Amino acid sequence: MQPRAKPSRALPSPDKTTVLVTGVCGRLGKRLVRVLHRNVRVVGVDRRPFADKPKDVMHEQLDMRRKKLKDVFRNFKIDAVVHLGIMHDPRASAAEHHSWNVAGFGKLLDYISQFEVPKLVVLSSANAYGPQAGNAQFLTEDAPLLGGQNFSDIRDLIEVDMLAQSFFWKLPATETVVLRPVHIVGTVRNAASNFLRLSTIPTVMGFDPMVQIIHEDDVVASIVRALEPNTRGIFNLAGTEPLPLSRLVALTGRPTVAIPHALARPILEQMWNFRLTTFPPPELDHIRFVCMVDDRRARDQLGFRPANSARECVTSLASGKW
Repeated sequence: MQPRAKPSRALPSPDKTTVLVTGVCGRLGKRLVRVLHRNVRVVGVDRRPFADKPKDVMHEQLDMRRKKLKDVFRNFKIDAVVHLGIMHDPRASAAEHHSWNVAGFGKLLDYISQFEVPKLVVLSSANAYGPQAGNAQFLTEDAPLLGGQNFSDIRDLIEVDMLAQSFFWKLPATETVVLRPVHIVGTVRNAASNFLRLSTIPTVMGFDPMVQIIHEDDVVASIVRALEPNTRGIFNLAGTEPLPLSRLVALTGRPTVAIPHALARPILEQMWNFRLTTFPPPELDHIRFVCMVDDRRARDQLGFRPANSARECVTSLASGKW
């Protein structure tokens, strides 16, 4: 068991904006902190230790579901909350997922309301729409969230997304922003990045869907933009230009193997059960069907423009550097 880090209790200076970041010890959270702390005071919340944090960043090592989270809001005048603390571990139980993702987020919303925090940014995912054979070419923010139909672990993400949407109307004084990026690629350890890191990348015979990916640094940039005053709403983040899965895989330079669909699912399930792969079987639909989003709202209202190409996204897979 990791020893509990001693939290910093230094109070923020009154002339500096204070941003609370949940899930701060994840790879994406650490990248965000290293951008934010240059201009604002950052208070990170995560039950994991943050040994390599910048010196001016305060870290509260606690479970977001516990009442100690309220002390963070008491001790610091929080101007904005960025919620990255969503559990994506496909091997965790459904009960653990729901407790952490839904109950924990509900408690966070209660404190945001109680302490009248003026800004909330929630990182959701375009995976909430779900890859479907009948999907429109580009899905807008008004499209139904159907990702949980075949992938139970996405249901909690959809519930978090819906809770954030209801918060628009429950507390209109708080500017709430929901970001739905496409597959995030980089040093992060998610299904998309793990898939593209495989030594031999499997494809499903007869399927070559168009896909969209986004570099983790572009996601960080979108969060920074979402923190600006007078910004609220739901925004798709499309990242690079769409390209066929075969072209994306070719950019990795790794060999591929085409598997008939009738065999792909049972083979992947056996590999998953024996812990021979980090690619969950339900993610198979993402290499069969299209799930692309329309990002015009983010471009028009956030002024968001991704800075990294598909090739740069793929190159970043092997990088462990900040």
